[in-house]
Amino acid sequence: MTVSRDNSLAVYRGIKAAGVKSISALPETWLVYLLQLAEDDPDVHLIEVAKEEEAIGIAAGAYLAGQPHLLLMQNHGFLAAINGIVSLAMSYRIPLCMLIALRGHWGEPYPWHTQGGIHTEPVLRALGIPFEYARDPAKVGLQIKQALTFAQSSLSPVALLLDRELMED
Repeated sequence: MTVSRDNSLAVYRGIKAAGVKSISALPETWLVYLLQLAEDDPDVHLIEVAKEEEAIGIAAGAYLAGQPHLLLMQNHGFLAAINGIVSLAMSYRIPLCMLIALRGHWGEPYPWHTQGGIHTEPVLRALGIPFEYARDPAKVGLQIKQALTFAQSSLSPVALLLDRELMED
């Protein structure tokens, strides 16, 4: 299975249409084309991190500076960033708009992804983080805009789960 260039472009166009000027991310297979597009775009500042929890602090700084920011991560990265999400974003009402590559869900051929896929949705629910699945390239742009708006109006983290249907050919 390969990552969909066309659908990655649809996601990136949605990011741009939402007015996002900065993105933090840790490289991941499903995000490869999104990261290339951001890296090649002079209007977007891509900040690559070594750990997803670093991205939470970067997003908080962007919010305090008045700049719309987006986090790109895999669901295992989301799970690794829980401390920053809870102790910084949730405690201080910092909006986070997270686009999370939902690995380890239906159809996952790699066993090392399955536990993250099994636990992502229950953890989002347990933390009270609103989320939606992104499966349709024709709708993902609107979903990104709505997620960013909701994060900002609720002053809380939100997640858009990039599903296998969207990210793979």
